[in-house]
Amino acid sequence: MSLPPSIVRTPELDRWIHFNHDGTITIKTGKVEIGQGIRTALAMIAAEELDVDLARIQVETADTEKTPNELITAGSMSVEQSGAAVRVASAWARSILLERAAADLQTPLNELTVEDGGITSSLTNEQTDYWSLNAGEFFNTTIVSEPPLKHPAGYRVVGHHAARLDIPAKVLGEVAFLHDMTLPDMLHGRVVKPTRPGAVPVSVPDETKCPFTHTLVRDGAYIAVLADDASYADRAHAWYQQHCRWTAEAMTVLPGDVPGYLKQNVTRSLVVVEGMPLEQPVPDADQVPTLKASYYRPFQMHASLGPSAAIAQFLNGKLTVFSHTQSVEFLKLALAEVLKVREDMVHVIHAEGPGCYGHNGADDVALDAAIAALACTPRPVSIKWSRSDEHGFEPYTPAAVMDLQANVENGRIQQWRHETYSFTHNGRPRPMRGHTNLQTAWTLANPTPRVPRQPAIAHEVGIHRNLKPIYRFPDAQLIKHFVAESPLRTSSLRSLGAFANLFAIESFMDELAHHAGEDPIDFRLNHLSDPRAVRVLQTLRAKAPAKPPGLGRGLGLARYKNQQSYCAILVDLSVSEDAQIKLMHATICADAGLAVDPDGVINQLEGGFIQAASWTLKEAVSWDSDGVNSLDWDTYPILKFSEVPTISTHLIDARGQPALGVGEASTGPTPGAIANAVFDAVGLRVRSLPINAQQLRLSAAQSET
Repeated sequence: MSLPPSIVRTPELDRWIHFNHDGTITIKTGKVEIGQGIRTALAMIAAEELDVDLARIQVETADTEKTPNELITAGSMSVEQSGAAVRVASAWARSILLERAAADLQTPLNELTVEDGGITSSLTNEQTDYWSLNAGEFFNTTIVSEPPLKHPAGYRVVGHHAARLDIPAKVLGEVAFLHDMTLPDMLHGRVVKPTRPGAVPVSVPDETKCPFTHTLVRDGAYIAVLADDASYADRAHAWYQQHCRWTAEAMTVLPGDVPGYLKQNVTRSLVVVEGMPLEQPVPDADQVPTLKASYYRPFQMHASLGPSAAIAQFLNGKLTVFSHTQSVEFLKLALAEVLKVREDMVHVIHAEGPGCYGHNGADDVALDAAIAALACTPRPVSIKWSRSDEHGFEPYTPAAVMDLQANVENGRIQQWRHETYSFTHNGRPRPMRGHTNLQTAWTLANPTPRVPRQPAIAHEVGIHRNLKPIYRFPDAQLIKHFVAESPLRTSSLRSLGAFANLFAIESFMDELAHHAGEDPIDFRLNHLSDPRAVRVLQTLRAKAPAKPPGLGRGLGLARYKNQQSYCAILVDLSVSEDAQIKLMHATICADAGLAVDPDGVINQLEGGFIQAASWTLKEAVSWDSDGVNSLDWDTYPILKFSEVPTISTHLIDARGQPALGVGEASTGPTPGAIANAVFDAVGLRVRSLPINAQQLRLSAAQSET
């Protein structure tokens, strides 16, 4: 087998593992903890391969000067990528230490046993341990081939219960989040945001007029107030927000215009073949399909429960930034580009923040903090956004229109056509000379222009993620329509285009099953050729409780990115006479390959379902000609704890298979399952999100005409 890509990129063993004098082992990863439990999973993998107690393992996450370069934590690939690398690095270290032990104990390798890091010769009963052989030292070697790996049948840690490493500090109220960090002599800062992105300041009061003690930092449209005390910073910030004046052009594309705007402003159309967009002529659509339908997803927010924050300090010629970014490596390069400094002058360290679920405000606030820190050297600066900053200035997930049609003969789909119209999902601060995706940089006195918007030309990325259905049809036409200019700034949100595409696919499969007069599960099974998908669906049917009377039941199925976890979901819900939808129960069945941490897998599946249910039932960005007005939890409601249904989750035992990404597996099947359950309950097809009382009444009115 070939080495994992992360090992190829960083083959130095000392960048992955270190044996400490206190009898612990530090595992290093380029991935970050964003609530998915990656620290725990990686610790379990290392403990398993090294044959040590899990309590001995410490995990150090992404730091541009200490940990391996693993690019970015995204796409539900942390266990696949970093897990595979940690496994190889741990096994490589074990092999080296066992060779040293064999020499010291004068015993053949096959006569050595390891228990909790202690090494015993079965011939002489003499002992040594990892730390006696290597504590505090560096291996000074590179990994050049795959070492012997433990067989899954012998696992004692992986696949079993383990307590989450990141939870105790959060429960006990310790410093667990970036927002709680303090550095000596730290300034507290707030950014005076404009009325909306792109607005230009026309009147900024002189700082001597502000009655609250502060320091003002200004660069173009960037305005920040800093103070020794956070409360003073808040007061000065509120004063400037009240007294600054801004100007901006009126927004001409309003929420109701978006579906039409998308279809009328296509920049580029690409045919998607096996998950890849290709420059091919778009085939003509069949003029007389058996059934056709159009679906819509609005702009939606990450809606992180905590607003974004960052700490920065410029000291001794180096800018150090603490950020809850998903990529310390990309942020480092982006900051260097905008600030016009050498890359080796920027050090980015990950610190946990609110769950980002994609590209939220974390990277932008890091630039905000860096600008302030450069102006106040050498004091560190903590910048915290407000709730309205987060809602008003984070990048949103793009709206999308999905047009589907199919021809059905004798209950079988013969031709399938799916066209998706959307804006870019690729707005992260990736390195690009002369351009940036960091929002503040576009409005500085010496601005860095925005990265030109282009369609993603890669496998299962952006708009066309999960455009390819899991089902098999004799003729499938898949087209991606890219629209360059969006009324709102867009970027990556959990599952990218998969959520919208699978909402359409699973809704349409249900419509076709109903048209054919077939059971929705049977109809899907008749179009599946993947045995693992079949097993998931059959297991879901077997595990689901009897359908309660009076409730609607709906199904959704997908394999995320057509290459990661399989997930099927049944949703039971009620619809009241006043069109209020109440989720009652969800049954989830998934095949995630080897489940390193089964509890963690279940947490991810259930958390993904709950978030996707919120997107499906509640969430949509609203704005008018003056800008976004979804600036708090009243104007941008999300699912409440009281609205979460009971959930039963079942994992397929696939420990002989490689671990598959699970973080976004349940988001795709959820909207279709809910929409199909609504239809089952009241006989109305709702094809536009969010599915709420207003949409139900609109669908009822349309069905009567």
